[in-house]
Amino acid sequence: MGLIKKPNLSFWQIFNMNVGFLGIQFSFGLQQTAINPVFLFLGAPEDMLPILNIAGPVTGLVVQPIIGAISDKTWSPRWGRRKPFFLIGAIIGSICLFAFPLSPALWFAVGLLWILDVGNNMAMEPYRAFVGDKLPEKQLSLGYQMQSLFVGAGIVLANASIFLFQDWFGGDAASEVVGSIPKWLYYSFFIGSVLSVGTILWSVLKTPEIPPSEEELADINAHKGLPFAERFKMPFVEISKAVKEMPPFMWKLSIVYLFQWYALFVYWQFITPLFRTTMGYDLSEAAAQAAKMSTTYNIATIVVALMLVPLTLKYGGKKIYAASLLGTGLALLSIPYISDPIYVLIPMVLFGIGWAAMMGIPYTMVSKIVPQERRGVYMGILNMMIVIPMGIETLTFGAIFKNILGANAVNAMLFAGIFFIIAAAFTLRLNVSKEELGE
Repeated sequence: MGLIKKPNLSFWQIFNMNVGFLGIQFSFGLQQTAINPVFLFLGAPEDMLPILNIAGPVTGLVVQPIIGAISDKTWSPRWGRRKPFFLIGAIIGSICLFAFPLSPALWFAVGLLWILDVGNNMAMEPYRAFVGDKLPEKQLSLGYQMQSLFVGAGIVLANASIFLFQDWFGGDAASEVVGSIPKWLYYSFFIGSVLSVGTILWSVLKTPEIPPSEEELADINAHKGLPFAERFKMPFVEISKAVKEMPPFMWKLSIVYLFQWYALFVYWQFITPLFRTTMGYDLSEAAAQAAKMSTTYNIATIVVALMLVPLTLKYGGKKIYAASLLGTGLALLSIPYISDPIYVLIPMVLFGIGWAAMMGIPYTMVSKIVPQERRGVYMGILNMMIVIPMGIETLTFGAIFKNILGANAVNAMLFAGIFFIIAAAFTLRLNVSKEELGE
């Protein structure tokens, strides 16, 4: 396949290319920290939280790989290849974020989460492929760690807004009424609605896409000439074929992801209930403390994201990734035993280093071993490796929490910490063969 030689980009070109992740991740930050409190405010019991979060895994599993495969076969001289998808996704997400705090009942909020996840997933996968499309191999590590930086920045802003608005406008426990969302939580969603579209537009307008080579264009045009039924089937055929031909490295990574993402979902769902148990907080106070935890680890992510680039070059991505996951596991094991609201933030530095590694290192590794013309579908499959463990968690952890862990959020957090340590052990198996590197 004849591929166009990609020029090196300047630091600021790579920066502008990644700005849109700020808005997408502000939205994801609200999902991580604010959605579950919203469900609790609307009357959901704690053991229902896993299943109420099933929208994310299901839409991620269906939407991202399909959109990735479709974007691989798309080209418009005016709109590009990836841009139309993440711009439409950002608009859908923006509308849902605006409506979310106005939810009159639990069923309405759960339904909005499904639509919000469709928009976020539609934006996310083509955006990851877009970064890989633009950069030569030697700049991939910088590109994906810059992405990691914006991932951290977006979530920091989302979570900082939550605890600041709770501090400024939140009432006392007596003002919490089951079945209604407190007004202080509205503002974060409204800001996210604006950022979702605004930051994506910045990247769309500042970053031109690289036109496909003549061979790629011929392949795209041949695809356009197929009957609609054939084009509809093509993404599913392409995904199936790509899974069969998937490099062994990605199968090994899927085991790491199974434990890593299962544990992360447990953390996000049960950090607010944990503080109601360990610190005796009401729901608003617990949600604000959870937001402070997320803010802390994402500030750590921003600080270390670009520092990981020379470290991975010196010591190898596998060792840095394994050490980062081990640190995250130790952080989660310590949190339930710290009752001071300030000291409990300290373990989140380790968590932030782990989050930076999770958001950057695997994408760099995979980008180097998959064919460029199929990068979109393989990034979609990589996302499937994220959402399948999340889906398993939503279906299984409610029963585990209730029947094995004694419906105790402390035990849920310890469970997540152990799963991170298991993920770190499996990371040591992530070796890339010369055949996978094309040598």
